[in-house]
Amino acid sequence: MVDRFCNQAAMMVLGLFVGVVLSAGWFGMGETRPAYATATQGVDNFAIATGFIDEGIEALYFLDFLTGDLRAAVISRKTGTFTAFFEYNIQGDFGGGTKNPKYLMVTGLVDLPRGRGNSQLGQSLIYIAEASSGQVYAYALPWNASLHAAGKPQSGGFVNLGGGSIRTTFVRDE
Repeated sequence: MVDRFCNQAAMMVLGLFVGVVLSAGWFGMGETRPAYATATQGVDNFAIATGFIDEGIEALYFLDFLTGDLRAAVISRKTGTFTAFFEYNIQGDFGGGTKNPKYLMVTGLVDLPRGRGNSQLGQSLIYIAEASSGQVYAYALPWNASLHAAGKPQSGGFVNLGGGSIRTTFVRDE
């Protein structure tokens, strides 16, 4: 009788274990999901950030506060060197009237229609805010995945997707 009870208890525990494992697999609990992270850092008159431009490809963005030059560089999977370079001057977008601009820069993922041409917008946007004026603009890179896959160089400018003032009250510079 005791042997029969132990066998039934063991089979029940085994059945529960198999049920939990199958349920976890069925509902996707056993899947690993990749973690995506971008980084932003700024000091004095310079900011740097990273953001995805294409599947598994990251761009490095630079902003010089003094000149207003926004630049990006992308490392080629094929050559392991920087082969894509982009630049754009943001001062015209922000009015260029701020004496000592205080920029903030972050990147974000976007799922915009990619289009049919060779150059399509990349998967990340670059958001730049100027703290004194309260203006924010979004920029994207025209990206040619075919050139990148071939390890060929590419260059160009950023695309200004728009922006404007997010501050509703005028703040005077001191």
